[in-house]
Amino acid sequence: MARKSFHRSRYQRYTGGPDPLAPPVDLREALETIGDDVMAGASPQRALRELLRRGTPNMRGLDKLREQVNRRRQELLKKRNLDGTFAEIRELLDRAVLEERKQLARDLDDDARFAEMQIGSLPPSTAQAVEELSEYNWRSPQAREDYEKIKDLLGRELLDQRFAGMKEALEGATEADRQRVSDMLKDLNELLEAHNRGEDTSEMFDEFMDAHGDFFPENPRNTEELIDSLAQRAAAAQQFYNSLTPEQQAELDQLAQQAFGSPDLMSQLAQMDSQLRAARPGLDWDNAQSFSGDQPMGLGEGAEALRDISELEALSEQLSQQYAGAQMDDIDLDALARQLGDEAAVDARMLAELEKALSEEGFFDRAADGQLRLSPKAMRQLGQSIFRDIAEQLSGRRGDRQTRRTGLLGEPTGASREWEFGDTDPWDVTRTVSNAVLRTVSETTEPSLATSEMARSGVRIDVRDVEVAETESRTQAAVVLLVDTSFSMEMEGRWTPMKRTAIALNHLISTRFRSDELHLIAFGRYARSIDIAELTGLQPRMEQGTNLHHALLLAQRHLRRFPNAQPVVLVVTDGEPTAHLDPSGEPFFFYPPHPQTIALTVRELDHVARLGAQVTFFRLGEDPGLAHFMDQIARRIGGRVVAPDVDGLGAAVVGDYLKSRKGRRRRG
Repeated sequence: MARKSFHRSRYQRYTGGPDPLAPPVDLREALETIGDDVMAGASPQRALRELLRRGTPNMRGLDKLREQVNRRRQELLKKRNLDGTFAEIRELLDRAVLEERKQLARDLDDDARFAEMQIGSLPPSTAQAVEELSEYNWRSPQAREDYEKIKDLLGRELLDQRFAGMKEALEGATEADRQRVSDMLKDLNELLEAHNRGEDTSEMFDEFMDAHGDFFPENPRNTEELIDSLAQRAAAAQQFYNSLTPEQQAELDQLAQQAFGSPDLMSQLAQMDSQLRAARPGLDWDNAQSFSGDQPMGLGEGAEALRDISELEALSEQLSQQYAGAQMDDIDLDALARQLGDEAAVDARMLAELEKALSEEGFFDRAADGQLRLSPKAMRQLGQSIFRDIAEQLSGRRGDRQTRRTGLLGEPTGASREWEFGDTDPWDVTRTVSNAVLRTVSETTEPSLATSEMARSGVRIDVRDVEVAETESRTQAAVVLLVDTSFSMEMEGRWTPMKRTAIALNHLISTRFRSDELHLIAFGRYARSIDIAELTGLQPRMEQGTNLHHALLLAQRHLRRFPNAQPVVLVVTDGEPTAHLDPSGEPFFFYPPHPQTIALTVRELDHVARLGAQVTFFRLGEDPGLAHFMDQIARRIGGRVVAPDVDGLGAAVVGDYLKSRKGRRRRG
């Protein structure tokens, strides 16, 4: 019997970039957040930037990413120091001197005594001691080996600052290996010098890479890419040098002359650094950092840390998006992944895609003044979201919440319901027949015979099967929403709820009750007609005055344009009238309310009432003067007063509008 083989699979977290199975960017959630900021007074551009800064519950924003970048930079500075190579050289020197002293103690000749005096009088400076011992004739083989390691270490460290992996690659290097390095540096300097003279170096570059390509694992494709790679490391090496104390700089300068036992290396490296600085002067060559930790780093490791710090500083600036012309595409995702991991790069990429998607989906457009604003599409989406929230509030209120009832001479809504006694609406034939078929099958003792029975005798319709097409009354309303935009609305936290209310009512009428005509009027010291997009972006102003008189004059213009429509006036305010228009058309303001202001406002309310308008006041706050005024005027004109809390304002206004429609349908 053949043995079955099974293929085993391992499942783990996906690490190849963005998760291919991740849900798309939630534009609705982003738009709601932007809309809230716009309604609070921010410009759409600023609101978008704030969203990118804050992020979402499932995606880190730019501020969080920048905070992590800055924290990593501080950790590098606080945990590390630049003493690694100096400490390693001192350790090798002390070990070499100790081994030599042991050997000299065993030797009894006069030269040994002289050597002991020479060893005993070494200067305390590591660099000076290493230099004095450069011509010393070592007797101990172990001491000589340790001293040679100092020269080898210095050479490898200096090269490792500028060429990746050179410290490990040259460990235990032969004289031939060192000569190869010297030849490479000579050819490299010739290539860089030719480039800086403006010559075409394509052929020289190819020859250089053929001869020395194994020194460059980055595999640059041309001279420019080679310079980019080398210049960043050379700038980091210079920053490392700048970060040393003056004493450390002096020691390093002196020690460097012993690298590989020859000063030629430093001369070649200095020439290379000079050529690279000329080719890339924009790099931060003169920067310095202050390391204060207890983890020592070698020259190469220190330069690498400074490259990381430089990269982190660049990322911090990119993530800040505070410089002129900043764009999300400026963020170096590869660098972000190196420093914070792939997930950080994914979050930044998602933020960029979110910004791009919001623009490409048409959620913003330009106003006549060139300013960015929410587009009609965005307003529809925002209105839908706000209305959904308000509908949930309405569903929790007691009483009949049904907002669509059938009516005579109505228009189909697309919905259907069970027939009730007295209904005159047309049947929904498709649903009625379907109900009859399903009922017949369910009531037949042998369901398999039901089909043949219906084919022979037809479908019998029972009264239980009948559904009627739901319709709405075609009674039209001219609706005016007057919203208070005086500064007290902002001061008392009523500014955004007022806007949300207007957006929800506009969405309801424009999508479900299109026969009604909604007009928005904003009133502060004076009043003006305003569209929903302008109201959404309206910023609060330090303006005193509640000019309900002017607002009612504008409201009557709208009502008279639709003489056959039912007039509905909804007033949202938190203050009694304190302003009116004088005969010249200029606003007059006085507090406490001037008798003339009250008289003119009452006169216009009387005019509105004579037009047959249903007037509802939505009183915000606990101002006793406002409460007294509204109660009296409501009794005078047969209006209503509703005193909702701020969070319930939207539900109160929308609910009142729906109630007025229900009353109109019943009268029809």
